[in-house]
Amino acid sequence: MPFEHKHVLLWHAYSATARGAPIGKEDTVDATDMGNDLKEILVTAEDMDRRLGEMAEQIDRDYAGKELLIVGVLRGAVMVMADLSRKLHTPLEMDWMAVSSYGSGTKSSGVVRILKDLDQDVAGRHVLIVEDIIDSGLTLSWLQANLIGRGAASVNIATALRKPAAAKVDIDVSYVGFDIPDEFVVGYGLDYAEKYRNLPFVGTLQPHAYAN
Repeated sequence: MPFEHKHVLLWHAYSATARGAPIGKEDTVDATDMGNDLKEILVTAEDMDRRLGEMAEQIDRDYAGKELLIVGVLRGAVMVMADLSRKLHTPLEMDWMAVSSYGSGTKSSGVVRILKDLDQDVAGRHVLIVEDIIDSGLTLSWLQANLIGRGAASVNIATALRKPAAAKVDIDVSYVGFDIPDEFVVGYGLDYAEKYRNLPFVGTLQPHAYAN
């Protein structure tokens, strides 16, 4: 292959990577990588990206003239934290908490434990908790009250997904990506027994996947 042609191909590959565009199928995990474990896709990668852009615009409007501390809830919120934060123009800092209410099964235990606390003081700060999913609301209700109790100026919540039918407590969520049915879902940071987190979409599993 002539050098000039190689140079053009490499430049296109670099440009695609810089834009976040996939160069080829082998570079991006997709539904085919799940074999026959996938039952249904509920939210595509494209729809999630579009909706996060809309949420970011609303957040920028709401926090105009303020500085924001966004708090990701590990481990599921890694994807939404990364994607949402890059769409925000509001000056911000990031911090992380690990709050456990799940085991290896498919239902919330209702028991809230802090596994990793914040590194920063939230007193006087405008805090936005970023979650992957809200089902019962028990974890988020507790976490919001906890941060308010630490003296935060405000504590709001943004989530990629919410299950209205699963709610056990009334909690005000300022920014919601998608409301979904009360089914166990994986992908976009969500796992079953630590698998499937890296999927770019949100989907449900075939029954046999839970036996693996």
